[in-house]
Amino acid sequence: MDKKNAMRAGAVAAGTTLMMLLMSSPALALTRDAGDDPGPGLSAMETVGWFVLLPIALFVVIAGLVMVLDKSKKA
Repeated sequence: MDKKNAMRAGAVAAGTTLMMLLMSSPALALTRDAGDDPGPGLSAMETVGWFVLLPIALFVVIAGLVMVLDKSKKA
């Protein structure tokens, strides 16, 4: 029975993902809207820094603060 539930959950997740991809197609349009004024693009290193390294650094800082400020009894 577990395998059947896993297959159902996988089918629902795949279907949801497919629907989201199909519905987001206008986001890939090449035409600009009136009043659209995008700024300069990011380089590859800036993109990696903002969207990969910064979240990892924030996670490490928050996890470190939780461990340092933990008030539970040590075993």
